[in-house]
Amino acid sequence: MNKYQYEISIEAKSESEAEAKMKALTVLASRLSEKELTKLAHVIKHDPVKTALAKKYLGV
Repeated sequence: MNKYQYEISIEAKSESEAEAKMKALTVLASRLSEKELTKLAHVIKHDPVKTALAKKYLGV
C-alpha cells in the first residue's frame, strides 16, 4: 500500500491535545477503509443522535 504525506491544521486547546488527535486519526485511518471513514464522518456530521449514542457508549 502506498503512503502519502499531508500537511494539515488541527484545532485544539493545546499542542498536546492536537498531537493526541493526530495519533487517534492516524489509527482510524490505518484501521478503517475509505468507505468506513466516509460513513463515520457522515454520521458525525449529520446524525447527532447516533453520535451522542456512540459518545455515551465510549464513556465520553
